[in-house]
Amino acid sequence: MSSENRGLTERKKQILKAIVDAHIEGGGPVGSKYILQNQQLKCSSATIRNEMAELEEMGYLEQPHASAGRVPSELGLRFYVDTLLEHYAMTTHEIAQINNLLRAKMGELDQILKAASNLASNLTNYTGIAIKPRVSSVSIAKYETIYLEPTHYILVAVTSSGAVKSKHVRTEGEITEEELARLSGLLNSYLTGIPAEQITLPLLMEMETRMGEGAWQVGVAVKVIYALLRELDEGEMSVSGINRLLQYPEYSDVGHLQELLGTLEKKEDILDLVSRSQNDDISIMIGSESQVKVMNNSALVFKPIVKDGRTVGAIGVIGPRRMDYAKVLATLEGLSGNITNMLETDKQLNGGRSDGGN
Repeated sequence: MSSENRGLTERKKQILKAIVDAHIEGGGPVGSKYILQNQQLKCSSATIRNEMAELEEMGYLEQPHASAGRVPSELGLRFYVDTLLEHYAMTTHEIAQINNLLRAKMGELDQILKAASNLASNLTNYTGIAIKPRVSSVSIAKYETIYLEPTHYILVAVTSSGAVKSKHVRTEGEITEEELARLSGLLNSYLTGIPAEQITLPLLMEMETRMGEGAWQVGVAVKVIYALLRELDEGEMSVSGINRLLQYPEYSDVGHLQELLGTLEKKEDILDLVSRSQNDDISIMIGSESQVKVMNNSALVFKPIVKDGRTVGAIGVIGPRRMDYAKVLATLEGLSGNITNMLETDKQLNGGRSDGGN
């Protein structure tokens, strides 16, 4: 907190909280009359107006246009989130919906995160996001191959972070089951535990020598592995409930909404924010705090999912700056707890395979 916060008396805090709560619910400016009628304050309307004027001078409130009421500023919202936010008690129905996610027993992390972000969107009425962050120097811990026919096989890779990726490989020439088994052994002997930049030409030549007949298959497999590692380095993000933004007057400006939708579609800026996260704490970025220009009247809240000390994903929501932070935090905590339980009870992070890497 800045030194300014020491100037907030308990009455100022109570007034600020009342204004933020009312603004979150209604979206408009809040006047002294509302505070007097709805809060247990033993003071006059004039005193409340004076307190609101001082809060505005301190930067916690703003007065839009010629309105007699005030709205919280970005600083006011930050102080509210850090100091005044009350715990949100989830309903029995909300808890049941979150618990159902655990019972669904979905296989891959991608599916789990997408389902969680969709549920977060439904429960909070904001736009949900599911993220697999960028991974620096990602490597493969294990390779497996599944023979289909002489010119087709599936290459399955378990990454160093525990994620499972699969690729459908088509070959120009034929490969036998015995050759595929030998290729799989070479991939596990030579290409596990190293990033893409360490897969050198001398290494590939040695693998081809060891492969013997069908040595050309090494190059085919490595080309697929490069593409797979590139996908993992780029990270992934999916979005649920974009249409929910249209309910809020903050997004009535078509130009601004299009810019925000463009940012969500490009994904890079938000992926950068999440990928830089160093722990599993919930991150709350209000307006300009997000460093994404088009998010100035929005808030981004996300919760990283950590397994074995590594961030393997994140779920979050995007909405107006006046979002219901208490409900959002409770929802993300509940969902992330369920996801963590799913991962801890599964020997493999994804608990199964799919062709989702195609």
